[in-house]
Amino acid sequence: MTFMRAVLLAAVPLAFAQVDPPGPPFPNSTYPNATDPLTDSGAMWNETSPPSYPSPWGTGLGDWSAAYASAQAFVSQLTLTEKVNLTTGVGWEGEKCVGNNGAIPRLGFKQLCMQDSPLGVRDTDFVSAFPAGVTIAATWDRALFYQRGFDMGSEHRDKGVDVQLGPVVGPIGRTPAGGRNWEGFAPDPVLSGIAVAQTVKGIQAAGIMACTKHYIGYEQEHFRQGAPPTSVTEPISSNIDDVTMHELYLWPFADAVRAGTASIMCSYNQINNSGACQNSWTQNYLLKNELGFQGFIMSDWSGQHSGVSSALAGMDMTMPGDEGFDSGTSFWGTNLTIAVLNGTVPQWRLDDMAIRIVAGWYYVDREANQVANAPTFSSWTLDTYNYQHFYASEDYTQVNYHLDVRDEHAANIRNFAAKGTVLLKNNGALPLSGKEKLTAVFGSDASENQYGPNGCSDRGCDNGTLAMGWGSGTANFPYLVTPLEAIKAEVLSNGKSIEDVIDDYAYAQQNALARRVTDVGGACIVFVNADSGEGYIVVDDNEGDRNNLTLWQNGDSLIRNVTTFCNNTIVVMHTVGPVLVDSFYDNENVTAIIWAGLPGQESGNAITDILYGKVNPGGKSVFTWGASRGEYGADVIYEPNNGVLAPQEDFAEGVFIDYRAFDKLNETPIYEFGFGLSYTTFSYSNLQIAAHSAPAYAPTSGDTPSAPTYGTVSNNTADYLFPADIERIPAYIYPYLNSTSLSASSGDPLYAINYTFPAGAYDSSPQPLLAAGSKVAPGGNAALYDVLFTVSATVTNTGGVEGDEVPQLYLNLGGPNDPKVVLRNFDRITIAAGASATFTADITRRDVSNWDTVAQDWVISSYTKTAYVGSSSRKLPLSATLDLSGVSTSPSGPSSYASSSHSSSSTTAAGYSSSSSIPTLTSSYGHHSAPSGYSRPGGYYSTSA
Repeated sequence: MTFMRAVLLAAVPLAFAQVDPPGPPFPNSTYPNATDPLTDSGAMWNETSPPSYPSPWGTGLGDWSAAYASAQAFVSQLTLTEKVNLTTGVGWEGEKCVGNNGAIPRLGFKQLCMQDSPLGVRDTDFVSAFPAGVTIAATWDRALFYQRGFDMGSEHRDKGVDVQLGPVVGPIGRTPAGGRNWEGFAPDPVLSGIAVAQTVKGIQAAGIMACTKHYIGYEQEHFRQGAPPTSVTEPISSNIDDVTMHELYLWPFADAVRAGTASIMCSYNQINNSGACQNSWTQNYLLKNELGFQGFIMSDWSGQHSGVSSALAGMDMTMPGDEGFDSGTSFWGTNLTIAVLNGTVPQWRLDDMAIRIVAGWYYVDREANQVANAPTFSSWTLDTYNYQHFYASEDYTQVNYHLDVRDEHAANIRNFAAKGTVLLKNNGALPLSGKEKLTAVFGSDASENQYGPNGCSDRGCDNGTLAMGWGSGTANFPYLVTPLEAIKAEVLSNGKSIEDVIDDYAYAQQNALARRVTDVGGACIVFVNADSGEGYIVVDDNEGDRNNLTLWQNGDSLIRNVTTFCNNTIVVMHTVGPVLVDSFYDNENVTAIIWAGLPGQESGNAITDILYGKVNPGGKSVFTWGASRGEYGADVIYEPNNGVLAPQEDFAEGVFIDYRAFDKLNETPIYEFGFGLSYTTFSYSNLQIAAHSAPAYAPTSGDTPSAPTYGTVSNNTADYLFPADIERIPAYIYPYLNSTSLSASSGDPLYAINYTFPAGAYDSSPQPLLAAGSKVAPGGNAALYDVLFTVSATVTNTGGVEGDEVPQLYLNLGGPNDPKVVLRNFDRITIAAGASATFTADITRRDVSNWDTVAQDWVISSYTKTAYVGSSSRKLPLSATLDLSGVSTSPSGPSSYASSSHSSSSTTAAGYSSSSSIPTLTSSYGHHSAPSGYSRPGGYYSTSA
């Protein structure tokens, strides 16, 4: 399908009737013991939303001003086709990276190399395999977040990458079985927001661009792109209300924008029945207007489903450029050139795309961070010599230079993994001395993949020890230290005995060895795991998302067999998220339980550091461990629930995911969010809260400047014909025309059919700024980050050894629809035995605010707000009320927070109720114009467009 045909076919309105959904999908989209909906009726079946146009143009806010000035000078020199080249990938396997846009040879501007992953450089050799996001998050350590980002960015830079496709805060982890949760940090917006901000800063300090992803509501793998193996024709729709969007899913993206992320990747799913990469509300209104994002929006690979519509809705770069992998056709490329020439995409919109991309280049100083022969690798082969254009099999040359870019990162990786290890139970069994008479190691998770650590493409199997999940978020291991070999080295260094049974099903051998360990007073260490990944790979019938929350590879039976005979069983779990431990956690023969996460290449060394006390565990769980799957408040949709149309994933639980859901449902977790033990103990005392004088909150007002244009566009189509001196590469995406006739060059039989694009999309006049936005710097209204209070408390190490503690600050915002507590700050502190340290944390205006759907701004409700400090979400011994009497609590104008009520069940705009009076603006791809006389409501949000 050509570009214009796709646009025109999708332009036909597909009006969905608002119908009651059928019975709950399997498994239930909301768990059986939950109240449905828990909070907000705005997350509704077949939800739609208003459009938001025009696409805001970047202005160089904050510290982007110098980068914008350089980008404007550069883009002013470009021709139309050169600008299009910046925006469009050359096609899958067209060049050496997983994504490359077009070059501008005339000015010496090379193609940009976009390369996975959020834990290392994918598809090449002599790089490091870092711990996954979920493991680094468990350190709760800002310095380590930053260092890991810097180390990864340095390796990408030295391999010649321009954009690292990471970090990840979407998925945030709405459902515990979500396949890609491990690529992100935690199902909490504040922990994820701090982690992503520090990671972005680290990556970009290394001199490359970060691409924060996946924006937004991408919370499961099933149906993310529709299509096979089912008959579903459209990607799943994440139906999210305005409050939930702001208070949960958008929160960490705001932190990434404020940290200066150069790029954001739009996701595969739909948001309220409009594709994420052409959703004008999420891209134009939320990201570029409210958050003031100055970088560029890049599509996920084949996540673009239209041409003109995605451009007008705010997308800036298409990856990998072709409609389908190796199709040779593109929604942009030639068709974007045509769209500018025929006026369906205004020049200022194309110029803004180009400015944003080039500004990102200057913002991280890519010019000063180049390497020879970049990129120095090929994503398609590890051979030294192969084809430059892999799919076309053209230009045979040296494609891999096998540069070793690992530097001294192994030591950091070992430290990251050890400090992200969480001790969940310890009855005095740990730390081991290394002098146990007999140590027995059980389970395939302790050993090597029989095919080698990289023997399964993109880690698409669960063989041997689990050190990362599967999919595009992976990297090749330069080596993988297994737990068995590291423990064996430790034991042998002490002259003791070690044996193992790594066959998970060798029951007789397991039992015999376990019995002997008990007889001689030794230690049994059982390794188990649970895996997941991206949906294009299926492992043991798990289509990305986990089918259940149980241990893999017979793990529960392995633990049962060993504990039946061994009275000192230590369980070590490498998992992508929570698993059900109810069958063994309280077994008296289970003397210790460790969550070792996804530790990367130094797995064995890191766990040995913990087991033998070389590192005192200080990690804290970044998710809740429930006794049953039914306690989590949300689940994956595994079966189509809307016929062949987009499955409807109603986020009816609102902000109540993970620990918030457990609190809401009065469920008692086995191990709560934020929980983790140490080889020492800590106490808390002396809570102090100091109020600060902050300026009154002022909603942003005023207008933007007019949309600028750079250079001129010739209307002579002959100027854009394919150059005679270029030899075409098969399936390669070019910006040139094949004919001076635009319709003939398009080749679309429906070219020039009468169609009205969205109202306002072509308006280049000054546009009003949003109240929650900013004219100062990216990230939203700057006053949101004013510090209102500083909290301090004394933390004392009451044990006998030095250790790390993570004091955590939670707030109760007081409203009837607010969670019991929400995390707002934390720190990781090293404290000597018997000593005390002071925990200090700030509370900002954003921290005490709720989103007001009518005012479309953050407000502080009149409810009493309480601060809590402790060691986990459920161990909060210190508390105090916040005195907000002197704080400006709300913006001027109408508000749904009239003194007594913060009701997140209100999703209405001024003049609209949440019923049929809301105008229907529905299209599967969001190609709609506003009805006559219709203006964007101030508060209604359940997006589309």
